Amino acid sequence: MNVQSDLSLFASVAQASLPVQAVLALLVFISLWSWWQIFLKLFTLRRASRETERFEDDFWKGGDLTELYQQANRGSDGGALERVFAAGFREFVKHKRQSSANAAATMDSSRRAMRAAYPRELDALEANLSGLATVGSVSPYIGLFGTVWGIMNAFRGLSNVGQATLAHVAPGIAEALIATAIGLFAAIPAVIAYNRYSHDIDRLAIRFETFMEEFSNILQRQA
Repeated sequence: MNVQSDLSLFASVAQASLPVQAVLALLVFISLWSWWQIFLKLFTLRRASRETERFEDDFWKGGDLTELYQQANRGSDGGALERVFAAGFREFVKHKRQSSANAAATMDSSRRAMRAAYPRELDALEANLSGLATVGSVSPYIGLFGTVWGIMNAFRGLSNVGQATLAHVAPGIAEALIATAIGLFAAIPAVIAYNRYSHDIDRLAIRFETFMEEFSNILQRQA
């Protein structure tokens, strides 16, 4: 019973050396931060996907482009794709009002406006995504540092014991393995979320690029 109590999770953490406790505290903080970002990014990408689908449905219904543009200017949060559309159509309208502007210059200005808005929207979607990648790559090494330190303490404690037994070395090994486990617990979800969200953002980027090309063709006919 005493051995089980000494090797329990909380007892091992409480009896761990200060550096190992600092490593565990850092890993817990990193894990909580990554889970917060995972759920936050999940809701953000779901909302962006819904807004993109809704705007594409409104756009391809064949309605008036000016009405869609005015709707975007009225502050309706139609999402990233609507803002890309508004940037391109705004430049198109400005150049159309100039009697000296030709069709080529009008289309070039509209495309450049959309190409400028496009990376801004993607950058907003990718916010803190690199943080998840950092957590996934760094956490195992932080846990490994705690593991190495715990094992060093375990073997250092053997030097003060005449006859080494498993009871003497077990607490140090236990705290070392806890650091490894928490490091993996922080890293694995972060890596899975990063890969999944990167895939979702790439799909949205392809939809944005496809829309910009198709919208440019529509403006080309009107120019």
